[in-house]
Amino acid sequence: MKIGILQTGHAPEDLIEASGDYDQMFRDLLGGNGFDFETFAVVDGIFPKSAAAADGWLITGSRHGAYEDHDWIPPLEDLIREIDAARQPLAGICFGHQIIAQALGGKVAKYDGGWAVGHVTYQQDGAPLTLNAWHQDQVVERPAAARVLAGNDFCENGILAYGDHIWTVQPHPEFSNTFTGGLIDKRGRGVVPDNVLDQASKGLDTPVDAPTIATFLANFMKKERT
Repeated sequence: MKIGILQTGHAPEDLIEASGDYDQMFRDLLGGNGFDFETFAVVDGIFPKSAAAADGWLITGSRHGAYEDHDWIPPLEDLIREIDAARQPLAGICFGHQIIAQALGGKVAKYDGGWAVGHVTYQQDGAPLTLNAWHQDQVVERPAAARVLAGNDFCENGILAYGDHIWTVQPHPEFSNTFTGGLIDKRGRGVVPDNVLDQASKGLDTPVDAPTIATFLANFMKKERT
């Protein structure tokens, strides 16, 4: 099965050597499941010819806002709608979560409550799910087709699903504690309030539930659909 990675941003240059760029993080997360991967750096204007270029799709995170005026955002939204119409499996992470909601009729905005950085926990199917987050933007209005699978008091629309073929999550299952700590040091200071960063740093010595999401995503992509 071929997974097309729609890369919408790049990791900080001084963290790429240790952790890889955003597309590589997903190759690592989903490795060992028999997938072939192809990256399309849409943030750099590189797009597939159509949704048929892959069997399933994944949209990465980005430092950009889904509502910002970039030349690559409208064609990405068109591609999302094409993938949706074809009922191909599609996963969206952070920015991916947001741009999918926006493309399908929702609204994304900066959250008045500020930033989520480091470990966040949602209740999903009655069980806690903890992942690393890095966001101020949120889905503030859901598309009509979206249903909420998980969230918390800070982020109501933490995990959304559309039919049985689109699944999106606000935090980052691909972010390790080490990478998140690097973001705090390299990208966070002067942007995110210091007290938020300091509190997040304190929690980075405990594991997150990335393996749970990796297994879920692999099964989600492979699932037979009518």
